[in-house]
Amino acid sequence: MLSHKVLSQKLNALSNFRELGLLFFIIVLIVAVQLRNPAFLTLHNLGNLLTNTAILGILSVGMMMVILTGGIDLSIGATLAFSGMVTALTVRAFPELPPALLVLQSISIGAATGLVVGTLVARFSILPIIASLGMMNVMRGLTFVASGGGWVSAHQMPASFTGIATGSVLGVNNLVATAVGVYIVFYYFINFTRTGRRMYAVGSNREAAEVIGLPVKRIITLVYTLMGALSGLAGVLWVSRFASAQGDTGTGVELQVIAACVLGGIAVSGGRGKVSGLILGVILFGIVANVLPLIHVSPFWQQAIQGAVILTAIVINVLTKRNSDRISLRKRVI
Repeated sequence: MLSHKVLSQKLNALSNFRELGLLFFIIVLIVAVQLRNPAFLTLHNLGNLLTNTAILGILSVGMMMVILTGGIDLSIGATLAFSGMVTALTVRAFPELPPALLVLQSISIGAATGLVVGTLVARFSILPIIASLGMMNVMRGLTFVASGGGWVSAHQMPASFTGIATGSVLGVNNLVATAVGVYIVFYYFINFTRTGRRMYAVGSNREAAEVIGLPVKRIITLVYTLMGALSGLAGVLWVSRFASAQGDTGTGVELQVIAACVLGGIAVSGGRGKVSGLILGVILFGIVANVLPLIHVSPFWQQAIQGAVILTAIVINVLTKRNSDRISLRKRVI
């Protein structure tokens, strides 16, 4: 009979094995692509890869917290678009406003949207997919209403605003620096704060979490609010980087974010996942998106290949969870 300590070690080893396997796959993929196209590991291309992945990475942190509690948020792309559009309209009308104030405005809009979704899910017990899908349509419609069906272009934005995303700190692009900062903050929040640990408990067994007195509704509302705030941050970064705000900005980004989380081993059933695994998932997703054009894969095949990679990750995720559940069951019966 195995002791509880041995079983716990097996669970940790299983999780670490998945991350090591994902890391090994990334290394093999990098070597294979480099042999096919030596331009892949150049500083210029790696810089582009990190810059192109930064916004996805920021959004993935928020989605990870939502999924950990057993939820999902399909409104993040529309929230990104609306917050970015309102910020672009603001800077067009008041080009002298400080960039920090514009960033704060966009984050606040996103947080307010996330708070509404979180309240619907936590207080009114509406299914997360229904609440967020409804909010997605609301926000997408409000984006077109706010813009009057038009868009804000580069010549209507001052250099101080576009510099939010295109500038650099100590030679590091602002997008990458922001993403790194977000990961550091939320790594600490998820792993070393009481609220962060409670998210796992809520996602693992909401009923049990309520029985032992955890503030389940408050935690769920919080994670959706944080997801919205990060969507707002992504909105201002997106508009600043591309110097353009349109009604269809961010369409489909929510599916990419969920895919990155799944690739990183975040269990869609909730209660299981690590920030370290999420980072690997985001990197893998970014590499796949960067690599396919480099090796001259037809655009018609690129989406299919990305889908195949995601499906493979889901199968691995399911098999890993099944083995983990078996070990947990043995732990309970011993």
